[in-house]
Amino acid sequence: MNFEFTEEQLMIRDAARDFAQRELLPGVIERDEKSEYPTEQVKRLADLGFLGMLVGLEYDGGGMDTISYVLAMEEISKVDSSVSVIMSVNNSLVCWGVEKYGTEEQKQKFLKPLARGGKIGAFLLSEPEAGSDATSQRTTAVDMGDHYLVNGTKNWITNGKSASIYIVMAQTHPELKHKGINALLVDSKSEGITVGSHENKMGMRASDTCSVMFNNVKVPKENRLGEEGFGFKLAMQSLEGGRIGIASQALGIASGAYELALKYAQERKAFGKEIIHHQAIAFKLADMAVEIEAARFFCLKAAWLKDQGKPYGQASAMAKLYAAETAMKVTTEAVQIHGGYGYVKEYHVERLMRDAKLTQIYEGTSEIQKIVISRGLVD
Repeated sequence: MNFEFTEEQLMIRDAARDFAQRELLPGVIERDEKSEYPTEQVKRLADLGFLGMLVGLEYDGGGMDTISYVLAMEEISKVDSSVSVIMSVNNSLVCWGVEKYGTEEQKQKFLKPLARGGKIGAFLLSEPEAGSDATSQRTTAVDMGDHYLVNGTKNWITNGKSASIYIVMAQTHPELKHKGINALLVDSKSEGITVGSHENKMGMRASDTCSVMFNNVKVPKENRLGEEGFGFKLAMQSLEGGRIGIASQALGIASGAYELALKYAQERKAFGKEIIHHQAIAFKLADMAVEIEAARFFCLKAAWLKDQGKPYGQASAMAKLYAAETAMKVTTEAVQIHGGYGYVKEYHVERLMRDAKLTQIYEGTSEIQKIVISRGLVD
């Protein structure tokens, strides 16, 4: 086992860290309070090549490996997970599916601008009646010969307002159940699309989350990703990689909170000495450090398996489950270590705690990850 990063991987990590500290940290509290989309920061992220870092060079991507992606996601998530989720969705859920299963024409038309960051993508799977049970798609895509006619509602859509390109899961053959679902590339400005208002969320408030409604939206047949009925399988495969992104995000949230708590514990005095010298605090920090390191190895193992072309679904589910649970524990302890100051926005840890909660929910709840893992035990 080789635990050394390459020079290129370290450069990517350092570039992400510099970007996060220099361009995300100023204003992160205000963007959170106002639920303000980080327009300029996302443009800069695109300039760095981070919105298409996993896409091949021939399609204007960064051609980077998944380990580099994990390192970059961690550094950005330490500071602003609203930005990192935009990066994760564009890379893992949108670009990946188009590059893996798209036609050459689709790659030229959709993938290249997505990889450059000139356009942002969104992944439309969840519905009011189809969250954890993604097989129950009510959005329909009726086959009209040369096009599909799409009707329905999608919700909890990250990048819903800001995206130019949607990947939409819709049911074409209800009698086939999940085997009748198609994945369609849809221009977000198509006639018949209505975007709902920004959700007033507990955490990751600066990320763009909303519902998207479809009313007789025409989608050309050539915009279908994969064969007829392949949509559900594509969605599940996309989520396997997406879980590496969200696991890395959770890791970053945890490590960011830990670093703030460690710094505070070395400065804050109580009973005549820095609180890190009180065993109650020192043991908290020790537990946090251990759990973060374990989460990091979960993430890196899943990324390594993906880069090696080996099955990684089980590993990504484990990484997502463990890192999300760790993020929630660590951020809660970080607030506790800060005491009253932890409850105040300017110390950042309360925001990280609010952000951590979502990592246990989206792209498959912790309970769903346990289902995935347990099924893998007997396969």
